Amino acid sequence: MLDSRTIEVIKSTVPVLEVHGETITRTFYETMFRNHPELLNVFNHANQRQGKQPTALANAVYAAAANIDALERILPVVRGIAHKHRALGILPEHYPIVGENLLAAIKSVLGDAATEEIIEAWGKAYGVIADVFISVEADMYKESEQQPGGWRGFRRFVVQRRIQETPEAASYYLVPEDGKAIASYEPGQYITVRVKPEGQEFTHLRHYSLSTAPGAEYYRITVKREDGGADRPAGIVSTYLHEHVQEGGILELSAPAGVFTLDQSLKTPVTLISGGVGLTPMISMLETLLQHSERDIVYIHAARSKEYHIMKEYVGELAAKSPRLKCYTVYEAAADEDKCDKCGYIDTAWLSAVAPSASDFYFCGPVPFMRTINQALHEMNVPEANIHYEFFGPAGSLDS
Repeated sequence: MLDSRTIEVIKSTVPVLEVHGETITRTFYETMFRNHPELLNVFNHANQRQGKQPTALANAVYAAAANIDALERILPVVRGIAHKHRALGILPEHYPIVGENLLAAIKSVLGDAATEEIIEAWGKAYGVIADVFISVEADMYKESEQQPGGWRGFRRFVVQRRIQETPEAASYYLVPEDGKAIASYEPGQYITVRVKPEGQEFTHLRHYSLSTAPGAEYYRITVKREDGGADRPAGIVSTYLHEHVQEGGILELSAPAGVFTLDQSLKTPVTLISGGVGLTPMISMLETLLQHSERDIVYIHAARSKEYHIMKEYVGELAAKSPRLKCYTVYEAAADEDKCDKCGYIDTAWLSAVAPSASDFYFCGPVPFMRTINQALHEMNVPEANIHYEFFGPAGSLDS
């Protein structure tokens, strides 16, 4: 427990974190990787370069400071981060390293404003926050290892099948090299792939949503090749998978994780909305709903064009077999107007016409796409409790 004075000091720094949070966390990562380059084996280098990871950490630190007297209020956030930590292999011995470098970054950025009392208070607070994460993650490691088919750390899987879905997306069917059972998962969860491409100094890890319902003897991931552009680097792992991993290849995976999951206890209609490769968790949810529920389902998928529409024929076959499923396609390309239900982009008027506002809504895709969907749902007066979404990468904000 923290004493009242420490809590008071931490809360007094909240306005400072609003202004300097990202600078502090960016300095933190630079300092930590300089002092401990081995940690680059578990952190996403692309997210560092694009500033996504510092932003996500700044938001987490801000939330922890604002709620330092009642950390239970941020347990959902803690659990989401802890799932990723467990999937990446973050261990208790990493936390002192993080704490030391975070305090050094606070002192470096704030200068004389970071008084001895403030640094001491943050040291105490960090210890409490770290203990919460370590405790939650210890339970996750235990659960992951002890569940049927479960394991700890990384396990070798063989690529049983590789299907080229579109010019830039491929599906990989993965079975364990040891021939033993695999852990089940919740529809919407992800596995983590660890690779070390030739010429790379460090290993690289990426989370990929499972793109099929649980219950099979394999895991399936569907990966878009990220070629990069002026505003982002090419994806090291996705490029490696597309160029070098064929049938018979080996991939190392950690057990399924993630908090973006389908609530299967409800009876209400479900609307699933995906943009591009954001369809991967939606397909897992869709298959699960068709197999294990009687709920009405609307599935909306947006793509650049028919050529880039992942699993188009497969979803069409599912819709043909089930009167409970209504599928809609939105293509950006005007040339595909006669091949889709809407040309251009999803808007509030169209969405409200095809999706029941009483639905439970799940959506995933590029951040601008998700911002549009989120805004439309609020304009439709959909309750916050019925809105669920997943970021590919560090958590961000859908506020415009």
